[in-house]
Formats: sequence, C-alpha cells, structure tokens
Amino acid sequence: MIFDKLKKFYVHLDSPEIDSPPVFSSGDVVSGKVVLELTGDSKVESLKLHAEGFARVHWTESRSAGSSTAYTQNYSDEVEYLNHRESLLQADEGEMTLLAAGRHEFPFSFQLPEETLVTSFEGKHGSIRYWVKVKLHRPWATLKKIKKEFTVIQPIDINTPALLSPQAGTKEKMARVWYRNCGQVSVTAKIDRKGYTPGEVIPVFAEFDNSTSRSVVPKAYITQTQTFIARGTMKQKRAVVATLSGEVVGARRRAVWHSRALKIPPVGPSILQCRIIKVCVGVPGTSKLCLDLPLVMGTIPLHPFGSRTSSVSSQYSVHLEWLRMAIPEQPEPPPDYSAVVTEEQAGQCAPTAPSTPPPPAEELSSIMAFVQEFRFRPPPIYSVVDPNPPPLNMRPRCMTC
Repeated sequence: MIFDKLKKFYVHLDSPEIDSPPVFSSGDVVSGKVVLELTGDSKVESLKLHAEGFARVHWTESRSAGSSTAYTQNYSDEVEYLNHRESLLQADEGEMTLLAAGRHEFPFSFQLPEETLVTSFEGKHGSIRYWVKVKLHRPWATLKKIKKEFTVIQPIDINTPALLSPQAGTKEKMARVWYRNCGQVSVTAKIDRKGYTPGEVIPVFAEFDNSTSRSVVPKAYITQTQTFIARGTMKQKRAVVATLSGEVVGARRRAVWHSRALKIPPVGPSILQCRIIKVCVGVPGTSKLCLDLPLVMGTIPLHPFGSRTSSVSSQYSVHLEWLRMAIPEQPEPPPDYSAVVTEEQAGQCAPTAPSTPPPPAEELSSIMAFVQEFRFRPPPIYSVVDPNPPPLNMRPRCMTC
C-alpha cells in the first residue's frame, strides 16, 4: 500500500543555533525545508505550504434567565497576523510527479510582515500562535498534514524616554471596623523607571503611614494581568509572580523603605499591541490598599551607560566625540623649569632659609607613588609683560567718573 511507502514526513526550520529553536520578529525571513523519506517509488499530486499566525480568545459564561432557566454564553474572537501560501511541488493539471525511493528535501523561504507582529503567547482564555502547515496530496490516499509551530518575539527596547521615566504615586484609605472609622492608612511609593527586563532588580522606595489603632504589614509584589477581549466583553486573569514583605508597622507609626530589592523572575514580555489580548505587569501595594505602579517587560535591557538621565538625554542626539579627544595616548611632558623661569628670576625668588638635604630615595619613591600622572597639556607660560598692551594714544579711564 502507498501508506507503507511514506517513512518520514516533517518540517525543519533553520536556526542560527543548532541546539535551540529559532525565534523570529517582524521582517525576519523564515526558512527551512520539508523532508520526505519514501521506501519505494510514489506518485505525488502536490506539496503545499501554508504559514499562518492568529491571536484567538474564547471563554464561556453561564447566564440565568429566570428561576429555572439557564444558558451558556460563548465569547470568541480572532485577529490574523500572518497568511502566506506557496507550492513546493505541483505537477501539471491531470498529471502526477513520480518520486523515487529515498530522501527528498523541498526548501522554502518567506518573509514575515514588516508591520508590527505580536509576541507568541499562551493563556487560559486565549493564545497567539504562529505555525507552518504542509499538505501532501497523493492519488488514492488520504491527505497527509504536518504542522510546525515557531515563536515570534517582538522586541521592546526599554532605552526610550517613555520607559525610562520614574513611576510614583500616593494613595490613602480610611480603615473601618463595624461602621466606625479607626484611622487612615496611606502609602507613597516610587520606582526609578517603567521599563525592566526579566532578571533585573527593582529598587522600591516607599513610605507607609499607619494612623490607625491596628498594625499593618506592608507588601509589594509583581502581578501579571492577562486581559482577553471579545464582543465588547473583557475577561481578566491575574497572577502574582514575585512578592516582597516588610516588617510590621505598629499603630500610629510610620515605616520607610529605602531601595528595597524586588527581583523580577523569568516572565514573558508585555503585549500591548494586540487588540484582543493584552499582558501587563505592575507593582501594587498591599492588598487592602492597592497602589499600582505600571511596568513594561522589555526584551532589550538597559544600556550599559544607563543612568536614567543619560539615557533620556540621548533623545536629543548629543554628540559625545569630544570625550575621546581630551586625553592623548602618549601624555606630553611639562616643560623644563629653566625654559619657563630664567636664572636671574630664580635667584631673586630663591628662599633665604637654609636648604635641607633631599629625602632618601625610598621616601621619594613612596611619595611619588601617590602623585597622579599629569595627562593634560600644561598651562601657558606666565609672563609679566602683557602680550596685548593697550595702544599708546588711548585715553586713560577715570575711575571716579
């Protein structure tokens, strides 16, 4: 039978690294090959490739229409990001292509859209997936299909003014016990920037003011919020990915956090461009008094020179070539003393005190060890005579007028 002649049928994607699967972004070229291994001669009608990319959401909700009537409401939507078709093997109409026994490779290559794609994602109520599907058509045989998924990660550079700006906020809440006010709790928090990458440490600056008669426990944690949208309805799923707890703040006391470290675990990048799926990250305060500071998980880390001020100033295209021309590789030595001061001037300025013997060589070497190398050019020679004297016919200025 013809089924016995098809030994292997799979898709291989080219990758710059042998042991890791390929990762693509907008505008990249996806290349690979379709491999067929046959145990005998076989006729083939066509071999077609179809590359697709979709964002899909789906969930159900139970509705009640009365005391004894209930129904299920379905919510679903999808967005297409990739649709590419090509024929790898196509015989003329009414004819077949005879493939001999053995291994056959059919290379393919296509470019992803230049417009912004969306990062691959898997969630509870939706997903963003990209794949290559190949169909093998043969006479008197069922259609054979194979599917190979690949990952797309849209780069997010955090070295932008919007993501390097600090995030801060203040929030307060009146605590109540049995309809009675027992004081106010307030929290003020700040982080140095909005954009981070996984593995970084967020320094948290916060102040907790507890004016109530009870103790409170300050906390900061990183939450990932997945938002799914379909037919004007929104479904959210929150997950805590990192937590930071502080010491108990007693009644009518205040606590201050100075750069408390909150490490970011391995999490996926933020998804902000998708119309039906959004993945956001934030740093809230305590659960009862929630102060949200938004975060964006990027893929390109902070620049090595990356203080916030220097990174923000890069948007003005400051040219810094002058930093490299001030210090020459071979420092120019200062001029000799005799070239600056004459012997007559040296004799007039010589000290009258008896000269002391020079220090030993050991002490001199220890002193010179602390003298920094003079790498800049010396100042101009001092001259008592004005090199630019005023003209003789200039009237002297009266200082009392």
